[in-house]
Amino acid sequence: MTEPRPRPPVDDAELLVRAQRIAGRSVVQVAERFGLPVPPNLRANKGWLGQLVEYALGASAASRAEPDFPHLGIELKTVPVDSMARPRESTYVCVAPLDGGLASTWEESWCRRKLDRVLFLPVVGDGPLATRVLGAALLWAPSEEERGRLQADWEEITERVVRGDLEGLDARVGEILQLRPKGATARDTTWTLDADAQWVQTMPRGFYLRRAFTAGLLQRAFGVASMS
Repeated sequence: MTEPRPRPPVDDAELLVRAQRIAGRSVVQVAERFGLPVPPNLRANKGWLGQLVEYALGASAASRAEPDFPHLGIELKTVPVDSMARPRESTYVCVAPLDGGLASTWEESWCRRKLDRVLFLPVVGDGPLATRVLGAALLWAPSEEERGRLQADWEEITERVVRGDLEGLDARVGEILQLRPKGATARDTTWTLDADAQWVQTMPRGFYLRRAFTAGLLQRAFGVASMS
C-alpha cells in the first residue's frame, strides 16, 4: 500500500526525522513507498531525483521562487557522491540572471537566500538510477567566515557580469561559488550586455557551490574522505 504525500514538516526536528527514515534506502524503495515510477535514467529527467526527495520529505515550494521548505527557510540539495561520499559534481544553487536582473547587493540576492540554510542529502552510486542509495542528511548554515567568502565570490562574479566580462568569467573564478553554464540543451540562450553595452545572446548561467567545498562540509559532518 502506497503512502500519500507528506504534509510539510512543522519544524527542523520533524524534517530531520523524515530524512533519517529514507537514509540507507534505495531510490526505488523510496519511490515505491509513494507509488512513483522511476525513470530509466536522468538524461531526460534531470530534476527527477531532487523532486523525489522533495516529495518524500514534504517540500512545498514546488517551482516558486522561495526555499523548498519556505516556512522553515531551508533549501534542499541532493548531492551525487561516490562510495567514499565525495561529491561527483558542483552543486547547483540558483540561476544567475544575465539580463539586468541581478540583485544589487549580496543581502538582497536570491543566491544568499538559497544558502541561508541548506539540507544536503547525499545520493550514493553511479549505477542504475533505481539502485542508488540515499545517505544521511546534513542541515547546514554558513558560518560567519563562510558567509564572507560566499559574499566575496558573489560580488566578484556579479561585478564581472555587470561589466559585460562574460568572456573572462568561467568556472575558475570564485573560491566557493562559481558560475557555470545552465541550460536544458546547448541551444538554449539568454540575452546579456557585453563590454560594449550591446545586447548579445549567450548561454544561460547558474551559481554553483564548488565540489571541494561541499566535500569539506560532508567530511566535517561525517568524517568521510575529502576531495584531493
